[in-house]
Amino acid sequence: MQIGVDEAGKGPVLGPMVAAAVRADPETLPEGIADSKRLTPERREELAAELRERDDISVGVAFVEPETIDDPETDMNLLTVRAQVEAAAEVAADADELVCDAGDVSESRFGRRVRDGVAEAGASVEVHAQHRADDEHAIVGAASIVAKVERDRRVEAIADEYGEVGSGYPSDQTTRDFLREFVREHGILPDCARKSWSTCADLLAAHEQASLGDF
Repeated sequence: MQIGVDEAGKGPVLGPMVAAAVRADPETLPEGIADSKRLTPERREELAAELRERDDISVGVAFVEPETIDDPETDMNLLTVRAQVEAAAEVAADADELVCDAGDVSESRFGRRVRDGVAEAGASVEVHAQHRADDEHAIVGAASIVAKVERDRRVEAIADEYGEVGSGYPSDQTTRDFLREFVREHGILPDCARKSWSTCADLLAAHEQASLGDF
């Protein structure tokens, strides 16, 4: 069997990074599988639900929370490997072929790290790591869909708690406005924020240097 692995949410300033693994015969995947970024949210939801409901398809998911991302003892490359390994280990069996989206400039290094991690978890798999694998391999596209849907659900939960927060990306003006207003009101960042990201650090520095009236 083949396993596709991908992650969503590596770059946002809010919420977790999510990795997903899909184990299946690629020939039997639902029609319309593609890189999650090319699909509407509604279509992603439909496909993710079908992938989870199928008896011949297995899905694994792993979350990396903001406090873990903020740990100075680690970095995003290492965390991406760990997340992909955790998701893949939920579904992997010996002799599976695992195709993953490489989260490192070196595809071979990333692949070795994923292979070794899955082996430590108890399954001996062949790993092929590739940049933009979700564009070329339907099984990785399927994983990207699951990861994106799970990530979107977490952002929706954050919005339920805090109000409108946007997409969670630093380039999103709604997200920046939410963080600025939260810091203005509370003097700290919300728990959902990646405090080590420069967007957050800059807001806190500005708050410390200005009064509440002109921040």
